[in-house]
Amino acid sequence: MAETPQKKGHIVMTPFMAHGHLIPFLALARKIQETAPSTFTITIATTPLNIQYLKSAISTTFSDVSIHLADLPFNHSQYGLPPNIENTEKLPLTDIIKLFHASTSLEAPLSSLISNITEQEGQPPVCVISDVFLGWVTNVAKRLGTRSITFTTCGAYGTLAYISIWSNLPHRKTDSDEFWTPGFPQHYRFHRTQLHRYLREADGTDSWSKFFPPQIAFSMKSDGWICNTVEEVETLGLQLLKNYLQLPVWSVGPLLPSKGSNSKYRAGKESGVALEECMEWLDLKDENSVLYISFGSQNTVSASQMMALAEGLEESEIFFIWVIRPPFGFDINAEFKAEWLPEGFEERMKLSKRGLLVHKWGPQLEILSHKSTGAFLSHCGWNSVLESLSQGVPIISWPLAAEQGYNAKMLVEEMCVGVELTRTVESVISKDDVKRVIKIVMDQEGKGKEMKEKAKQIALHMKEATVERGDEKGSSLRAIDDFVRTILQI
Repeated sequence: MAETPQKKGHIVMTPFMAHGHLIPFLALARKIQETAPSTFTITIATTPLNIQYLKSAISTTFSDVSIHLADLPFNHSQYGLPPNIENTEKLPLTDIIKLFHASTSLEAPLSSLISNITEQEGQPPVCVISDVFLGWVTNVAKRLGTRSITFTTCGAYGTLAYISIWSNLPHRKTDSDEFWTPGFPQHYRFHRTQLHRYLREADGTDSWSKFFPPQIAFSMKSDGWICNTVEEVETLGLQLLKNYLQLPVWSVGPLLPSKGSNSKYRAGKESGVALEECMEWLDLKDENSVLYISFGSQNTVSASQMMALAEGLEESEIFFIWVIRPPFGFDINAEFKAEWLPEGFEERMKLSKRGLLVHKWGPQLEILSHKSTGAFLSHCGWNSVLESLSQGVPIISWPLAAEQGYNAKMLVEEMCVGVELTRTVESVISKDDVKRVIKIVMDQEGKGKEMKEKAKQIALHMKEATVERGDEKGSSLRAIDDFVRTILQI
């Protein structure tokens, strides 16, 4: 009988407590295991409620026995958080900064976990892979004798813009609405309206400023960064990020969820519509004729914006699937009220089969990969951007928070695969604005056709980056190989 291969090391992973971070960490763990089978034991360490969330995702999409989950005790009350809140999903925007500060309380239990692994295995883990927002983990890793690797679940361009603007606050040094950001070419300009409200107002003394710059500075002292992107897709962004960090950057994307029958419970969430119902609805539509609309797992738009969006959709007479939640300022997890839409809107869309409204959560990757889907109206969160472009679907951008404004800028100005509708929940839009961008992106001949072709080219780059043909490996596979070799070096 052949001997079981001896594990060469342990990897500990610490994601930030948000769905858009937890799932890429899980996907990265799986990618490492696929690249180096039987080489590593991987432990993902997070708070108890997030562990439950990950367990539901693992039970439906993973069979890896070498991916373990470890609870890190979490005291919500110490930071003014409501009971049973350990994730951004159910937090109002005003309280999210409390969760960021609360994440620093995981330092002691994480240190104990790493020390216990070291004692049990006779050596420290080969590395700790931590979220870019958990920079304090870098200090823990170095103190306990292991490598520290930062994982940014965003793209390279968006990551650089985000960390540089927080680190330098360049918008505070000019009266102009446009400003240059360190790390970017001198002719590049970002705009104040691309910044989230709390970043716009940051002055170095507020609670947001007290968290982000120090954590980013810690992360920049790690031994290397992993980025969820593709070398051929973000050539400029990756080069700029490497120059800014002066560290190795491994580009291992796209880290995507797998399609399939388990999508109903993908990422620990139950879809608001049966996959079969959604696919049957799409099957009846012409190729590239449907607009998919979703603002991610924890975002929504204002009541007036929602009304204008609905009016514009109806008057444009486009086919659409809209993943919809209560508007900004209301409980995003509460029941949806008909008063937030034009009178009789949902019923008219249902009867005419022109629109399918999905409440709370939808099977996004399956929708985007269907031949009938022609464009995606998106908040431009990076996971959504990757899912859309991996299927060759162009994007109407409506960034709302985080690095989404920078992603939108790249999609529109650099990649030419998108058109912008508006920015943030504070803007005022009309039904005519909605009709105008829909007409542009869904145009089968002019600019819409050009965007579709560029998006398809990007989808091809993404696919090639993750395939192996004979002795030839795609760029993302080579990057994972290089990462594994690096952390195994003693």
